[in-house]
Amino acid sequence: MSDSQPAQGTARLNTTVAHNARVWNYWIGGKDNYEVDQRVGAHVAGLFPVIRDVARADRDFLGRAVRFLAGERGVRQFLDIGTGLPTVDNTHEIAQRIAPDSKIVYVDNDPIVLLHARTLLTSTPEGVTDYLDADVHDPDAIVARARKTLDFDRPIAVMMLGILNFVLDTDKAREIVRRVMAAVPSGSFLVLTHPTFDADVGGEGNVAAMEFWNANATPPITARPRDEIAGFFEGLDLLEPGLVPCSQWRAELHAPVVVPQLGAVAVKP
Repeated sequence: MSDSQPAQGTARLNTTVAHNARVWNYWIGGKDNYEVDQRVGAHVAGLFPVIRDVARADRDFLGRAVRFLAGERGVRQFLDIGTGLPTVDNTHEIAQRIAPDSKIVYVDNDPIVLLHARTLLTSTPEGVTDYLDADVHDPDAIVARARKTLDFDRPIAVMMLGILNFVLDTDKAREIVRRVMAAVPSGSFLVLTHPTFDADVGGEGNVAAMEFWNANATPPITARPRDEIAGFFEGLDLLEPGLVPCSQWRAELHAPVVVPQLGAVAVKP
């Protein structure tokens, strides 16, 4: 492991307060969570029953987006910011199944994700995976450290799935995206999902659930209206079908469930 040691995660790990990565793992049926995560996760699901659908839809969106970019767009480099806990079909596994020479850099600063980072650092002999223990609030540091593994003269897919909702200030969140995308070359991609409050996709249920979350778990979270989420793609060209519930983005089902988690893929011209 090049940029992190599991002992650091052990020192920072707090099992007395529910944490997003572990609760998310609970919602998708994983085992890397504690009683406090299960208790908070179950209460949130009681307030907002669709949350399990959201978690699964977000994960499925990742798979479709990586397969599309690696298979149809020829992308061979991925910068996955806000990795989350390893599960089945992580970004590197999907990309390297299609293109064994793919390079993937994972970024997270969640202590429990750090503990599991070695699972993310498997790779094909032809490819590379790396893990950075870094904070999304410091995009310049992420880019500087990612340069050790990725070639910033060639297209990179920047993955930001369910991460900007933990940056509570919208201007700051926009600046994070702008700085990262400014560092990658033309032909690079932004892959993003974000929860919304918009009622047309059932987002009003996020209000009470997020209030409970912010009082009982960490880190604090926010949803945003569609126009604010669309603002993260400023200067980029959205690919079809645009900004939609992530469950519906290039969906393989004829009538996928509609979730209040918007997703899109855009290319840097």
